[in-house]
Amino acid sequence: MTDLHDDTPNPVQEPRLWSDERWTARVIKNEDDDGWAVAMTLHGEAEPALVGPWTMGRDKKNPKPLDVSAFNTLVKTASEVLRRHEQQLHAQLNKNVTITVQGERLRVALAIVPDEEGATATLSAHNALGEELARVPVPPSFQLTVARATAWAEAGFGRLN
Repeated sequence: MTDLHDDTPNPVQEPRLWSDERWTARVIKNEDDDGWAVAMTLHGEAEPALVGPWTMGRDKKNPKPLDVSAFNTLVKTASEVLRRHEQQLHAQLNKNVTITVQGERLRVALAIVPDEEGATATLSAHNALGEELARVPVPPSFQLTVARATAWAEAGFGRLN
């Protein structure tokens, strides 16, 4: 039985438009000069993940047509851009420091959860075995430093304002 509501797009392989089940490459006129650009968009996203210059064809007026090799290279590059963006966002939202309190090494972590309605954040402390010792809510603007983490631990892991 086939699913009549299958949202998987059909592959397209045209000189200026190429797509598979995840990505669409579209060759577009570069507004800034006489050249061409290619935009790589992940299906379901409004904005392209990658826009870059595209090679001119032999006539020096029209763009070089897309092909399987170029498309695969563009998919790899656009996927890497998304992966780096995700890593950067994760690093911005998740920070940790290592402290020593009463001879015990602890890892104090700040995790921020973005939300359009209002972000939330949690501060947690873990021992050397990774066991959670404490967890408290903090404002998303909380700045995690070694000094603040140490003070929190030395004060018994109470709530912070």
